[in-house]
Amino acid sequence: MSTIEWVGFDMDYTLAIYNQQAMDALSVDLTVERLIRRGYPRYLRRLAYDTRFPIRGLLIDKKHGHVLKMDRHKVVLKGYHGQTRLSREQLLELYHHKRIRPHTARYHWIDTLFALSEVTAFAAIIAALEQKGDQVDYDKLFVDVRAAIDEAHRDGSVYKHVTGNLSRYVDRDPALARTLHKLRSAGKRLFVLTNSPAGYTNQMMEFLLGDAMPEYPSWQNYFDVSICAAQKPRWFENGQPFMQLDGDVLRPTKHLERGTLYEGGNLRDFERMTGCVPSSVLYVGDHIYGDILRSKKESSWRTLLILQELDAEIAALELCLTDRTRGRELYESRAQLEDELRFYQARYKELSKGSNGSAVELGAERSRVKKAIDRIRAEMRRLDQEHAGLVERVDTAFHPYWGSLLKEEHEMSSFGHQVNLYADIYTRRVSCLAAYSPTQFFRSPHDLMAHEI
Repeated sequence: MSTIEWVGFDMDYTLAIYNQQAMDALSVDLTVERLIRRGYPRYLRRLAYDTRFPIRGLLIDKKHGHVLKMDRHKVVLKGYHGQTRLSREQLLELYHHKRIRPHTARYHWIDTLFALSEVTAFAAIIAALEQKGDQVDYDKLFVDVRAAIDEAHRDGSVYKHVTGNLSRYVDRDPALARTLHKLRSAGKRLFVLTNSPAGYTNQMMEFLLGDAMPEYPSWQNYFDVSICAAQKPRWFENGQPFMQLDGDVLRPTKHLERGTLYEGGNLRDFERMTGCVPSSVLYVGDHIYGDILRSKKESSWRTLLILQELDAEIAALELCLTDRTRGRELYESRAQLEDELRFYQARYKELSKGSNGSAVELGAERSRVKKAIDRIRAEMRRLDQEHAGLVERVDTAFHPYWGSLLKEEHEMSSFGHQVNLYADIYTRRVSCLAAYSPTQFFRSPHDLMAHEI
């Protein structure tokens, strides 16, 4: 952090930490209203859904109406149709014999907290329609769900509900202002870069910071540059010209000044106008693609990912410590049994070809080796059964449907893999930075390849 001169922040789910269940319930209810207007059955007004169902890093199969979780190698190990879990046999048949191509039109990647309500609504509506015996075009349904949610944001319904009761939908972090002040006091320059419109940005930031510290009469006093309606990820590529917001009027600008709200803009103009050294910029956001991956690929900015799910992940790690330790023991024991099995199988094959010794001696030896093979296989089946039970218990400790956000069995999940690839550091919320020096050097464990272990 000693080399970081500029620290930028996304707003939604970064500076503003939303109450996820309340936000998802609002989005699902507004979505259902709009779907009914589009001709969907009126009984969906009584839709039963569980806002805990989705996590980030899921993959929607729009062809079959399935919701899937993959490991880092794109192997599907969990899946649901509607709200019914798919069996291992169903997953093997559909997804293990052909390579999955997540970026094709058949699939849709869920990588933001904002998108979780899409999964909640999609799965619950499939369950409701199929329970009534209605035919479901899964692809069309998912497109309609996304369109309905987008419409609820475009027409201002979501913003109206949230700003009408900010304390219900937003967790106002009392340590946020002090954290920003600490960074400023260390000589860092701060900026806001959000996709939210100007009116909503102003209301939200005033709620978060407006009266937090007497040294800052307005939320904009915390930041050297404030940019809304940025249209990320386009902002990091081509973007738009910077426009200064003067009342209700937008004017082109060639300068970026403190205390002024701007719309649009782009990466190249920002770097030119501020004179920042790209490698001295740290950008903090929650969107693995729009904030982290794109800023990493289009510039030499450093990245900090906000993972508000970390609280639950760490609590689950501590809760299931005994089971995880036992799981590693079983994993090592099975590896030893596999070595033994290979030895006895090779010995049995050798004896079956015949060798020195009488037929009686060879028969007795084969019988002894066969018993050893059967014993080892039985022990491996026992270990596998115990391990399966442990995996289920550990998964449930993390999440009732999907297990850990960042892991899938012994591997990183596909989402965890992206975090590992693109986020220089990650934490649960911005105010966690207050626990560290503004010149802290953050170190991660050394990466080891298989042959180094």
